[in-house]
Amino acid sequence: MPTFPPDRQAVRPTPVTAPSTKIRPPTADPHQVPRLSVCDRIRQAVTARLVLVRAPAGFGKTTSMLQARAALEADGIDTAWLTLDRADNDVPRFLACLADAVADIAADGFGAAPADPMAALARHPSPFALFLDDFEVIQEPAVLGLVREMLDHLPRRGQVVIGSRGLPDLGLGRLRARGQLVEVDTEHLRFTLDETTEFFQRRGGATPAPQAVALLNRKTEGWVAALWLASLALERHGAGSDFIERFSGSNRAVADYLAEDVLAQQTPEVRGFLLRTSILRDLNASLCQALNPRADSVRILAQLEAANVFLIPLAADAQGAGGPAWRYHSLFADFLRAQLQREMPDEFARLHLSASGWYEAEQRPVPAIEHAIDGGDYPHALSLLVLHAEAFLAQGRMRLLARWFSVVPEAALRAHPLLEVVAVWSACFTQGPWEAMARLDRSGAGRSGDAVVRAHENALRPLLLAMMDRYEDAYEIGRQNLARLPTSRPFADSVLTNAMASVVSVMGESHEAHRLLDATRAARGATPFVRMYTESMEGLLDLQEGRLRQATARFRMVLSQAQTATYEHHNGNAWAGVLYASAVYEENRLDAADHLLNIYLPLARDVGLPDHMILSHVLRSRIAFHRGDIDSAFLVLTELEYLGHHRQLPRVVCSAKLERARMLMLQGNGQAAREELDRADDPAVWDRVARQRLPAHDTDDMALGRLRWLLMFGDARAALPGIAREIARDEASGRRRRVMKLQVLQALALQRAGDPDAASRTLAPVLHAASVEGVMRLVLDEGEPAAALLHRHRQHASDATDPLFDDFLQRLLDAAGPLSAAEPEAVPTPSVDPLQEPLTRKEIRVLQLLAEGYSNSAMAEKLFVSDSTVRTHLRNINMKLNAKSRTQAVAIARRLAVIR
Repeated sequence: MPTFPPDRQAVRPTPVTAPSTKIRPPTADPHQVPRLSVCDRIRQAVTARLVLVRAPAGFGKTTSMLQARAALEADGIDTAWLTLDRADNDVPRFLACLADAVADIAADGFGAAPADPMAALARHPSPFALFLDDFEVIQEPAVLGLVREMLDHLPRRGQVVIGSRGLPDLGLGRLRARGQLVEVDTEHLRFTLDETTEFFQRRGGATPAPQAVALLNRKTEGWVAALWLASLALERHGAGSDFIERFSGSNRAVADYLAEDVLAQQTPEVRGFLLRTSILRDLNASLCQALNPRADSVRILAQLEAANVFLIPLAADAQGAGGPAWRYHSLFADFLRAQLQREMPDEFARLHLSASGWYEAEQRPVPAIEHAIDGGDYPHALSLLVLHAEAFLAQGRMRLLARWFSVVPEAALRAHPLLEVVAVWSACFTQGPWEAMARLDRSGAGRSGDAVVRAHENALRPLLLAMMDRYEDAYEIGRQNLARLPTSRPFADSVLTNAMASVVSVMGESHEAHRLLDATRAARGATPFVRMYTESMEGLLDLQEGRLRQATARFRMVLSQAQTATYEHHNGNAWAGVLYASAVYEENRLDAADHLLNIYLPLARDVGLPDHMILSHVLRSRIAFHRGDIDSAFLVLTELEYLGHHRQLPRVVCSAKLERARMLMLQGNGQAAREELDRADDPAVWDRVARQRLPAHDTDDMALGRLRWLLMFGDARAALPGIAREIARDEASGRRRRVMKLQVLQALALQRAGDPDAASRTLAPVLHAASVEGVMRLVLDEGEPAAALLHRHRQHASDATDPLFDDFLQRLLDAAGPLSAAEPEAVPTPSVDPLQEPLTRKEIRVLQLLAEGYSNSAMAEKLFVSDSTVRTHLRNINMKLNAKSRTQAVAIARRLAVIR
């Protein structure tokens, strides 16, 4: 048994009985979200003497400790619980309450509370965990000394779990150095998105939509108390209201909680410090001192950090020259700013301008400008922006600039012509070309006598015309503007050559496009932002010319550079993101393509470039179709068509209809597909597409759509001359990828025309070229006819001798799936007349959905039945129709006119 010092042995608990609420843990709410990761962290801390659960108010410390206690007890470990209060700063009372708390696991020989609880714990023979909650109330050095002593004398597998808002004075550095401390902090206690979702599900009532839950999780930063307060408010407002969009730290429930539980506990000095520094995004001692010249900011920040008053330390790489830095929890900062506006409204502007001055002295222009704008001093903000705007342009910080220009009145820019054109640049890349062109026309930059302004206008106008799908106009103006290079602005010159590389490529001048891109690379002052667009355009040319691997590498490099640049990944090159999605889709990496589209499709939609929108929506639709989610596939195309009508872009509307027709063909619905093709056939659109090389129509346009329909539902031989003419034209212009697609269609036409040997000979060179570059969807997107063609080629071709080609062909076959037992042309007459064993209405509906390409799970969802019920229907259908496969069942049903 350990020997305690004489002063400790002299202390004896006075006859105090702890209230049962102190030694009995709170009752757990059955609707609580299981904090599995926190519990596992505590359960696995087997060698630690102390587990410190430390976080600000309302982060679920007590709940997590309760769940961890239950988990430890389930593991057979003894536990005891003590909730502390301020009265426990008295040593005798603390010891008496501790004795009552540990009575169950460390009783004396007669089953009563031990006379010396610390000695009883020290000699306890089996593993145990003592939970001490609300430890921040303990400030008395003598009591803290007792707890330190208890930690030093804990037996093996004995453990203390402390819940505290602040950092207790328990010699944590010593415990940490010995590996005897495990910390559970705010980062561990924050609710993840999954936990937030589960929280609302367990609460019952109206559950917000997933996007709303994600927004609330982001706003609250996983703060459990705020989520609970928000859920109460949602019960009043309803899940369909805009409450979550408006939710902030100034929300009444959150504000009342913080005012009562946090701010009211602070001294007047600290309270004033909190309010004045609330305008800051990041805090360090020097900056805080500038806003609080009479305060000791170093001491107060240390005090706030120790007390854990919603102060979050920043990582070392996020700290500036001012030393260690922190930020307030976002909702706490909202609350403090609202309090500042109420209590010190005259201080608000002054504080922002003081912060702006500090950042300006530190040569940090971004926060200096932001604080000047927030303080309402637009002239000062613009005077700073004039000095740095072109540097921000060169860095590609378009969204930062757009945010500033959205706040500063446009009239205030008129005294700064340079800033007017910078505002056009930011609008171009964030709001789309139409808004940017309107702003450019209002600025009068084309009439400016300022050579710098004219240099920017020289690049902007052809770029915007190209983005507005007016390539002919962009070509004419851009050629004239290229003759004016170089100007005094390398950034504008590089963007112009990039833009004109795209324009001349669309106009069919691929050699000139490559020359212009090389010129951009060689130009002085080309920034990473400009080089990203250069490589994106080069990648697009690679894609069109059949170099998929090289294109993929370029797009991947561009996006990896965007991740490490000064702007965020999702604010980077949306064009490269969509093209990269197209490239990985072509490699049949559908999950990766879908992930990229989740990021870049919204950006493509918002900026509104026609080729962005068409490519991203068509890819998303094809992925959904491949997965058997037919409803989603059609919905995506409906959204694309709506965007085209809304923005008055006929090419977008026609492209949505063209892709819908392609889907109908794959479903075997020739009549509907032809009607949709007719609706999509706008001569003004497709005549221009035929003259130009538009990225979204490299392998999909009206000419290919008509040929595909003819070879699938009409006279396949009649399609062959048209395919041959297209191939000859595209080979002459170097459109290798399009030629490959046409050759696949040519092979399919020969197969359907009854010449399988010619079909295989036509397909062979396409497959060999595809194997070199990893091209797969170019073939697979033609559906079951392409699968049949691949299987026949595998069986009869004599060119399968290269191991690499064999592997590629096998991967194609695996992706295409097994060949159906019988094709439509070879379907035998059923031995059993289906009319003698009629299909039920439900079975006919299943057949219709099967014919349209729905997966089992998608059919189950539409029919409101289980997957097993769908499988039962399919077995019955095959038996009644004497079919051996799903495909054969559809073919027999169509022959018998059971379905269309």
